[in-house]
Order: sequence, then C-alpha cells, then structure tokens
Amino acid sequence: MELLVKRKKDNGNATVGELYIDGDFFCWTLEDEHRDKKVNGETRIPSGTYNVDFNPNLTGLTQKYRNKYDWFKWHIHVQDVPEFSGVYIHVGNTERNTEGCLLLGDMRSYGRTLTISNSVRAYKRFYKILETAIEGETRVTIEIKDEQNAD
Repeated sequence: MELLVKRKKDNGNATVGELYIDGDFFCWTLEDEHRDKKVNGETRIPSGTYNVDFNPNLTGLTQKYRNKYDWFKWHIHVQDVPEFSGVYIHVGNTERNTEGCLLLGDMRSYGRTLTISNSVRAYKRFYKILETAIEGETRVTIEIKDEQNAD
C-alpha cells in the first residue's frame, strides 16, 4: 500500500497537505512547519519515503488512545525518520497537537492559522484501512513531497 502526502501550504507555524492512498485522495494532513535545523517537537519530518507499521509498545499514549477509542490497538508509526523518533500518524487539529507527527482531518482551514478538523472521523477510517493492510502483511510506505503554497 502506498501513502502519499503532498504538502500544500506552510505558514511558518504549520503545514497542511493532502493524503492519498494508492493514488486516491483520502483526507487532509497537518504537521509542524519546515525548519532547516530540527527543533525537537517543532519541526516536520523531512520529505522522503518511509515504511509504516504499528508500534507494538504499550506506552502511556497508546493506553490513552485505547481507553478513548475501542477500535484502537497500536499507534501507526512512520519508521526510520532521520533525527526523529516516535513519529506517529494520529488525531489532532492544530500544530499544538503534533510534535513532529502527522495529523489527519476531513476538512482544512487556511485562515489566520492552519488547522484541520473532523480528525477523529478521518483517523478512524484511515486506521481501519491500515489495520487491514498491516495485519494482512501488506507492506505500507508513505512518501512525503514538498509542494508548499500551491492550492
């Protein structure tokens, strides 16, 4: 399974993009902003292609999600990102909800601040698709492309 994120707008605080699954638009994404030098918890991951899998470690965050969502098992982990660790795809609406991770939502706003909304709904649909692929031993990759400030 091939995931593709096309980064569309970076306002210096956050980046909005489009997520495609096997070539079909799926939802909007939100990440931190670009920085030439990484600032922990404030920098989006570098463009590139990465493997995606479940992180089978029971962390406090994993338990929090399990308590909140009965369908949730493990965090979706973007693996082997240079200079980053614990990069997940998860729920959130603003750059305050991401510490270098990728957030998903069904709507986006290019207002004064970049935001996404309906995140839980988008994430649940995404999670079910990835769960089927990963448990079926399908290799999942994500390619992240910079196309900032294009509409």
